[in-house]
Amino acid sequence: MPIAIGSKAPDFTLKSKTATGLVDVSLSAHFAQKNTVLLFFPLAFTSVCTKELCDLTAGLNAYADLGASVIGVSVDSPFAQEAWAQKEKITITLASDLNKEVIKKYEVVFPMLAGVGDTAARAAFVIDKAGVVQYAEQTATPKDLPNFDAIKAVLAKLK
Repeated sequence: MPIAIGSKAPDFTLKSKTATGLVDVSLSAHFAQKNTVLLFFPLAFTSVCTKELCDLTAGLNAYADLGASVIGVSVDSPFAQEAWAQKEKITITLASDLNKEVIKKYEVVFPMLAGVGDTAARAAFVIDKAGVVQYAEQTATPKDLPNFDAIKAVLAKLK
C-alpha cells in the first residue's frame, strides 16, 4: 500500500538526463510553486508505460491549467529514460530512482516484476504546495493505469 493521504510527502532528489546533461529533480523544488503529480511506473520501453506517458504528454496542458507539474519516476537509469523519451516524444520530467530508495519511501515497490527484479509499482500521488499527499493510488497490477480523472478532480479542488 502506498503512503497515506494526509502524510508529508517524502522529499527526494533524483537524476534526470536532459540535452544539457544530468540534472537534479527535487520534489521540494516544486513546493510552494505548484501542486505535483508524482507518477511511478515500472519500466521504460514497455507497452503500458509507453502508453501512459505518451497519453500524459499529449494532455500535459490540462495539468498545467490545473496548476500542477508532473514528474515520472522509474528505476531505469536516466540514460535509458532519456532514450525512451526521445524515441516516444515524452516531454514529462522523468527521474531515475536507480537505487530504489524513493519507491521504498513511498511504499510502491513491485517485487520481482516479470522475474527481472524489484521495480516501481504503477502508482500516482498528488502532492500539494505544502508537501502533503492529497491523493494516493497504487494500481492492482502493472497493466492497470491510475485514475487520471480522479487525479484531475483533486487538482481542481487544490487550484
